[in-house]
Amino acid sequence: MRSLYTIGLYLLAPFVVFRLWWRGRKNPDYRKRIPERFGFFSHLPEKKRIWLHAVSVGETIAAAPLIKKLLAEYPEYSLLVTTTTPTGSAQLKRLFAEQVEHVYFPYDLPDVIHRFFHRVRPDILIVMETELWPTLYSQCAQQKIPVLVANARLSSRSLAGYKKIAGLTRSVLGNISIIAPQSKADAERFQQLGAGKKQIHICGNIKFDLQIPVEAKETGEAIKRKFGNRPVWVAASTHEGEDAQILSAHRNVLEPLSDALLILVPRHPERFDEVAKLCREKHFSFTRRSRDNYPDAKTQVYLADTMGELLQLYAATDVAFVAGSLVPTGGHNPLEPAALGVPVLTGPNVFNFAEIVDAMQTEDAIKVIQNSRELAKTVSQLLQQPEARSVLGEAGRQLVEKNRGATDCLLQEISSLLKDS
Repeated sequence: MRSLYTIGLYLLAPFVVFRLWWRGRKNPDYRKRIPERFGFFSHLPEKKRIWLHAVSVGETIAAAPLIKKLLAEYPEYSLLVTTTTPTGSAQLKRLFAEQVEHVYFPYDLPDVIHRFFHRVRPDILIVMETELWPTLYSQCAQQKIPVLVANARLSSRSLAGYKKIAGLTRSVLGNISIIAPQSKADAERFQQLGAGKKQIHICGNIKFDLQIPVEAKETGEAIKRKFGNRPVWVAASTHEGEDAQILSAHRNVLEPLSDALLILVPRHPERFDEVAKLCREKHFSFTRRSRDNYPDAKTQVYLADTMGELLQLYAATDVAFVAGSLVPTGGHNPLEPAALGVPVLTGPNVFNFAEIVDAMQTEDAIKVIQNSRELAKTVSQLLQQPEARSVLGEAGRQLVEKNRGATDCLLQEISSLLKDS
């Protein structure tokens, strides 16, 4: 089975490169540093090294508390962080600048992984969320490099998919030293997939450990002051197919609240111009943040076409709608606005954050809406009811505080693996 997997990847490699080039039409960063993905880059300095992989922006932000503690507690180690996307790379640079090393994650091909190890020589691999790489984990096992899958999650949908290749999946899991699931439900699903009980150490969800930088709060408050006393809501991390629904909702919000302002934040930079065009076609008065323009009294939509500013935009708003949830993308992290005490709304498609949303619903710390019409109604109500906003926002903030602790648990697991390696 693994041979077929490897042959398939080799056959797909030219198409993968073409896809990077194609995506580079809208986001040129995808065309940069392509050789790194094939293991071609300068040898890193010879030093003990912790390798942490975080796919994109969300995983990088989630890993930030762990990265900070690794830098503080293991100064004798270099810390290499790999990402798959340029946005993840940019987020890492914003958070840690030169404190960590960065290269792009290698493709899971035998010669690529061999070259990568030759240049990196890691002492441990920490993978955020759930990434199962047959070749990488096999070579880690051969070279006695422990693998920790941190903040591991496995949805019922993913479980069903992995079961279709059960033989390959079982062998991959066998090469992982520790799986640290977010919840008991995740742990049970990993066991159903073939992970051993001794491999599984539940640590909770590291996303609850997020730290909101003081400067993000202060910048957000400064932005909000520029809005005056206008009611403001944000639609954060929108995907294709959502923006039209959100703009339709905002049109309805404007009926009772003619001075309401929508901050619209597309998830991917290659869609910024497309969303601006949509705002124009829908006859909204809008301004773009990238042009250093602030909304005036007539502005209805503030298009946040910049990267790395989501936390401060959350801090500048009265109500947050976490997007990626009106389309079957699976949603994004609702804990970021919750940690700021901002009332949180989400759509029905939240399979990427199902346990978090369930926990928030149990504590009345989130409202799940089903469609654009319901979004408009809920936003309008909350913008007109300060007390209801306060109750919802405080419930979210308290939930975050109550569930912290996964980072310290993961540090204990990392310590034990480094001692044994």
